[in-house]
Amino acid sequence: MSTTAARRRLVRSLLADTRVESQQALVDLLAEHGHAITQATASRDLQAVGAVKNGDGYVISDDRHLHATALAEAIDGFAESIIASGNLVVVQTPPGAAHLLAAAIDASEVDGVIGTVAGDDTVLIVASERVGGARVARELERRGALR
Repeated sequence: MSTTAARRRLVRSLLADTRVESQQALVDLLAEHGHAITQATASRDLQAVGAVKNGDGYVISDDRHLHATALAEAIDGFAESIIASGNLVVVQTPPGAAHLLAAAIDASEVDGVIGTVAGDDTVLIVASERVGGARVARELERRGALR
C-alpha cells in the first residue's frame, strides 16, 4: 500500500474527527500517527483530499468547484494514459495511485460515468452507453494536462 495513499486516508479521517487549524497542526497530528512529513507535503495532501480552510480550520468541502479542481490535479498528477474501448475507459497510473484518481472521478460526477474500479495502477471506468467511453476519455483529457 502506498504511504501517500494511507496518509491521505488518515488526513480525511482526521479532518472528519478533529479540528485542524493549520498545516503545522496537521503535520503534528500525522507525526503522532507515524507519518513524518513536511508542511509542504501537508499542503499537497490537504489539496489532494479537497480540504479548504474556513474560520474553524480545515474541512473537507462538498463544493463542486473543489471536486473539479481535485479531479484536474489528480489527472495531472496520476494519469499516465487514458484509453477508451466501447463504454469502458482504462486509465494507467503509477503504482498505488489508482484509487486516488478513481475517488476524484467519482466525487466530480463526470457526465456518463456509471462507476469506477481501482486496482493498484489501473482505473477502470464504466461509462453509460448513452455517453460512451470515448466521450468520457475526452472529458478526462480535457480536464487534465493530457490534452
